[in-house]
Amino acid sequence: MNDITAVSRHMAPEALMDRSALGLAAAAAAIRNGEITSEAYTAALLRRARTLAELNAFITIDEAAVLAAARNADKARAAGLAAPLLGVPLGVKDSYLTKGLPTSLGLDSLAHFVPREDADAVRAIKSSGALVFGKNNLVEMSYGLTGHNARYGQVKNPHARGRVAGGSSSGSAASVAAGLVPASLGGDTIGSIRVPASFCGVVGFKPTTGRWPRKGVAPISHTLDTTGVFARSVEDCILVDQVVTGEQAAESSDGGYGLKGARLAFAPRQFLDLVDSEVETRFRSVVRRLQDAGAEVVEVDLGDDFNALVQTATWGIFAHETMGAISEFLRRHDIPTTFEAIYEGLKPQLRQAWGHIVLPGGAGATSAEAYQTALDVSRPEIQRRVNTAFVSHGALVILQPTTPCTAPLIEEQATVHIAGQEVSYLALANHTISASSVGLPGINLPVGLSRAGLPIGLELDAPLRSDRTLLALARKIEGVLGAEPTAI
Repeated sequence: MNDITAVSRHMAPEALMDRSALGLAAAAAAIRNGEITSEAYTAALLRRARTLAELNAFITIDEAAVLAAARNADKARAAGLAAPLLGVPLGVKDSYLTKGLPTSLGLDSLAHFVPREDADAVRAIKSSGALVFGKNNLVEMSYGLTGHNARYGQVKNPHARGRVAGGSSSGSAASVAAGLVPASLGGDTIGSIRVPASFCGVVGFKPTTGRWPRKGVAPISHTLDTTGVFARSVEDCILVDQVVTGEQAAESSDGGYGLKGARLAFAPRQFLDLVDSEVETRFRSVVRRLQDAGAEVVEVDLGDDFNALVQTATWGIFAHETMGAISEFLRRHDIPTTFEAIYEGLKPQLRQAWGHIVLPGGAGATSAEAYQTALDVSRPEIQRRVNTAFVSHGALVILQPTTPCTAPLIEEQATVHIAGQEVSYLALANHTISASSVGLPGINLPVGLSRAGLPIGLELDAPLRSDRTLLALARKIEGVLGAEPTAI
């Protein structure tokens, strides 16, 4: 507390607000150019994090350690060191191992576990000069879509405290939306980046599965798990993608935001079937704006059984791989617990769900035969269907509303209301699951607010390994639609 006060006692509240509003690239440039110091910037973010502690966006923030790291970054800059993210604090989902900083995986039993190593993605951002600001709250073991955690509290939506933030990377999305950090690392297996990004009104990027390193991140499914990032702009996602992968961004063909010649697809029968009317109206308005900007938008049909095929195969793979994936992760990284102990310590609703679909003897467990069919038959068929958009129709991306509704009320998160129907909260991932099923890269872009002031998201899904092209196109679309406010 005293360290922060010493740094910021002469700073007006407006200055603190201005600094917290900086995006990742802007903050990195300001520090690099000597316009601000890492220490002053970090102190401003810490002060804001304390002010907005009610959001429950973070489980752990070591204030003294992050301020010391900021001072060291300032010394390194003064000595001539140049690095892409030098001195910029980032959030990290608490499913990532962080050397010297507690990593709970969202569990009470691991509240004091301090890893001896960093996850590969954390090592990459540190190597670029970034600081780990703190560990973001999440759903226990990343198993949920609403942001509820029995031990560390419900993550609240910065746009409306009575609404969920989405999950499982709930704290990561909320912390970026609230201006606590300019970016945060998250994870996505079924929609755990894109769903909270949509609900919180930030950009959320899920790379092609396997393109970003996953070592050192608590898993659910080795087939589906993907690491990724939340930020306030596509430009900032591009910067983190370059840092983590070492790849350069795709060059813009025209150097501007024009969409002339870009062919985009959407599948109304598959992705507008169960959607709130306000979300559908905004989505169709966005499509018209993209057409007005020169894009060619083609309608495709992925088949009557597409959604059922995706849901059955993907959820089956998801649940079947959980026990083995977690057990191997605990063993490999010498984490002081067991799968059985984790299961016994879960909140009742989650323990019941694991007993039903994760444990081999569960009534809803996927058999070995059904699992193999999902891998060998269903996934290739899903890929063949989406290729009708990408190959047969020449589309760069498939467009859809990221979530079928805006953020539900916290007290109504077990069953949610979509288009007048009461459905399971799992329906929040009805749209994100299709990209996850076959590992496609996807990104959520904020496209405005509902009448109630809640964010609405647009998802772009692209062909496998076309991440740089997706990011370049997303940046153009963001330019056409205009930046939406995210800091609260």
